[in-house]
Amino acid sequence: MSQATVEVPLFPLNTVLFPDGILPLKIFEPRYLDMIGRCLREERGFGVVTIRDGAETGAASLYEVGTMARIDDWFQLEDGLLGIKAVGESRFLVDSSRRQSDGLNLGMVKFLEFETSLRVPDKYRSLVMLLENVMSDMVEQFGHIEKHFDSASWVGYRLAEVLPLSLEQRQLCLEISDPIQRLEVISPLLESLSE
Repeated sequence: MSQATVEVPLFPLNTVLFPDGILPLKIFEPRYLDMIGRCLREERGFGVVTIRDGAETGAASLYEVGTMARIDDWFQLEDGLLGIKAVGESRFLVDSSRRQSDGLNLGMVKFLEFETSLRVPDKYRSLVMLLENVMSDMVEQFGHIEKHFDSASWVGYRLAEVLPLSLEQRQLCLEISDPIQRLEVISPLLESLSE
C-alpha cells in the first residue's frame, strides 16, 4: 500500500461501489452539484464510501474502505436534475476526514494496491456460470461492459453487486484484498440464499 495520502471529495451512499462497477446517480444537493462540476472541470474523480450509520442527507458514520469513481457520462434528467454515470476505479482507505461548511465531506485517503490478477479456480466455476446467466438476463445493465469471466477479482466484484447481499456483506467483499478469499466468502453466502 502506498503511504502517500491525497485529499478527495467523498460521496457517502447507502450502496457499495466496486472497481469496474457502474453507479448511476441523480444529483440534486448543492454540495454535490458543486463537487460534480469541479470533478468535470478538473477531470478528476470522487470517493464513494458506504454509510455505516446515518443518512445520505445528514451526518453519518462511514466505513473506512471506499472506491474512487470516475464520471463516465452526465446528462439532464426529465425532471431537470443532473444525472451521472460513474465507474468504480481503485479502492482506498480513509485516513481522516473533515466536513466543509457546505456539508461536503473531504477525506485524506491512501490508495490500496491493485489485486493480483488470478484466474477463477475450478472449484468456483459454478459461480462463473451463475454470473454469466444473471448477466445475460440483465442486458440493459451489463450488455455494454467488457466481461472478464476468467478473472477471480472481476467475478467476485460482479457477484457481490448482483446477489441479494446485505450492505455489510457487500462492504466485506470490497474490503477483502484477496480475490480468491472473496470467492470463498461469496460461495457460502450464495448457498444460504438458495436454502
